[in-house]
Order: sequence, then C-alpha cells, then structure tokens
Amino acid sequence: MAGRVRHPIDMRPLERWIEKNIPEIEVPLEIKQFGFGQSNPTYQLTSPNGKQYVLRKKPPGQLVSKTAHKVEREYRIIAALAATDVPVPKAYGLCEDDSVIGTPFYIMEFLDGRIFEDPVIPNVLPDQRRAIWADAVRTLAKLHRVDPRSVGLEGFGKSTGFYSRQVATWRTICNAQAAITDVETREPVGPLPHFDDMMDFFADERQQPHDRGTLIHGDFKIDNLVFHKTEPRVIGILDWEMSTIGHPLSDLSNLLTPYFTASLDPRSSVNVHPGFKPRATRGLPTPEEITTLYFSVATPSPRDAGSSSSLELSLDDRDRDRHLRARAKELQWAQAFNIFRLAAICQGIAARHAGRQASSSQARRYAAARRPLGEFAWELVRATQGGEEGKGRGKARL
Repeated sequence: MAGRVRHPIDMRPLERWIEKNIPEIEVPLEIKQFGFGQSNPTYQLTSPNGKQYVLRKKPPGQLVSKTAHKVEREYRIIAALAATDVPVPKAYGLCEDDSVIGTPFYIMEFLDGRIFEDPVIPNVLPDQRRAIWADAVRTLAKLHRVDPRSVGLEGFGKSTGFYSRQVATWRTICNAQAAITDVETREPVGPLPHFDDMMDFFADERQQPHDRGTLIHGDFKIDNLVFHKTEPRVIGILDWEMSTIGHPLSDLSNLLTPYFTASLDPRSSVNVHPGFKPRATRGLPTPEEITTLYFSVATPSPRDAGSSSSLELSLDDRDRDRHLRARAKELQWAQAFNIFRLAAICQGIAARHAGRQASSSQARRYAAARRPLGEFAWELVRATQGGEEGKGRGKARL
C-alpha cells in the first residue's frame, strides 16, 4: 500500500524536529508515501531499528475548505482515546509549525494488520466474515459510549442540534452547487430531485431523531478500520478528520449504507454492493442483527441513564415495544439523510465537473449518480413518513 517517492518532504528538518520532540523514534528515517486516496498526504516512516510509524500532514497550497484536512483534530482525538477501550493507533506527536515540512503534521503508530477495501469482505470464510463485521459494530458502539468529558473532549463539538446544523449546512451547499453552470453548455447543475420537500422534512425537528451527542467518527465504515492479521478483531480506527461531537446515528447509518444501496442499479449509481442483498453473501449479518448488537454494547448502564451520551430514549420496560418502534423510525430518518448526503456529495462532484475541475470518467460517473441517489433518498423519506413509496428496496429491514 506504500510506494517509494523521491522527495515528498524535506527530511532534515523533520528528523531534527523528531529528535527534539519524540526522542524514542530513531533517525535517520526511510520514507514512503501511501498510494491510495487520502485527502491528507500520508507517509510510512521506518527507523534504523525497523520500527514503523505513520506521518499525516495537510496538503500543500491554498486549501479550498477551512473545515477539511484537520490533522490537528485527528491527533487530538486519537491521543484522547488512548486511555479508553476504543482501538486507536498510538499518537506520538503533533507539529503545527509550517516551517518544518510546509504544513502541520502528526506522527502515529503504524498498525500492521488487514484493511478490507470491499465491505463484503471476500476471500474469508462465512464465520470469519460475520465475526469481522461484529467487531466493527462493537468498536463503533464503544466509541459512542465514551463520555467526551472523561477524555478532555467536551469542547470537541456541540452536544446538541447536530442534525439541524447539518440540514442548514447542506441546504446552503446544495443551493450553491445547483447554481453552477457548465463552462461549455451553460446548463446549470440543477437541484437534487425533491430537494425542497426533503429539506422541509429533514429540518422539521419533530421528525428528527431524539437529539443527543456523542463522539462520532464522521466516516465510519469497514475500510477505515485496521483488523488484526489473523483474528477478526479491530486493532485501530483510521481517518478521523471528520470527527466531532454529533449524533451517533450518523455513524451507524453510514456503516449500514451498503445494505441500503445494494438494490440500486450499479450502472447509474455508485457504492453499490449487490453482495449486501438479503442472503447474497454467507456470513454477513442482517441490519437487524447489527443494530441489536450495536445498541446492546452502546447503551449505558442504568446508573448512566441521565448522561447526555445516552443512546436510548427515556422509557421504562413497559414501553419497550413503543421504544423499539421509535428507534426503528429514528434509524430510517438517519438513513434517509445519509443517502441524501451522498447524493449531495455527488452533486458537488457534478459542480466541479461543470467547471472542469474534475473531468475523469470516475468523476462523471459520480456526478451522474446524484439524481438516482436523490430519488432513492426521497423514497426513504416517504417510507419514514409512512407512505407507500420505498417500502421495498428502501426499507432494508431495520
């Protein structure tokens, strides 16, 4: 996964900084750049004694987004989680001085394990596939039950109003993207299907999931996890740049996305994994099994019932059926919003393609997927509202 590069960064100032701030790392270092698409350039460092480390830095030049590429946030959360049961790489040091290698960076432990880029997890036995997915779910639940205050992260984000802020942000972004015109045809990118109706639905706080806040990863999925070389066990969560305090169902719905998109047409959509159709792949847990396991691990004990990190509604045992129905509706809402967000991301790629800032065939494919994904998000909204549309392919049996 790492390939040699000639002069990725100036090693001399880097090694001087390491000698001063992380003396346990021996120098001189051999450096290789990881070759797959992280938004933050990522390098493997090897000491003379053979020990390996990872350096992640902001990209050079003027950054388009002020909120992206937050390596400082990545370092802060993995350092804070070191004292918990959430598996993270060891954080060695953060440098915010641009003069060292040009942009801020941090150094963390290199995890020698397995990364499964395909969430179907091919080429393993069914019982291993099931165990791998189960530990991914348990790992997410462990993250969500960490009280941010207990690890010094109470200021890592706002503890309430996550989805309302997300809706407002994406409304603004989508309106701007829709107005972009093609540099050749002068045709606008245009709005997502049913955009105004979806925004009205998502913005209605009476329809939203019960408001709560936990530490969230922001892009929790199988290929952002490192598993033990031989055991079905997560040894580390990677790529924390979107982490914050937010609604835990945003992470859970992201993990469940392959189940929902499995029935879409792969010729017109993206991230379609037919292997997630019911009974298509032996060993894959069902969405119901995933959510049952997740809540069994994530739910605080009764003594913590008053915590703002609680993932359960405040209902007693007599209301269990009503509670489960409410939870299922919350999950439906979260998944509808998650698919809408994917459509909005594809609309953004369409906007960049319209300005010829993204012209690859892959970019064109993602741009074209915005409409079928928007239609699918609307089906999920209608299912959440209790309508008849979307009850087939959009339900995914939560």
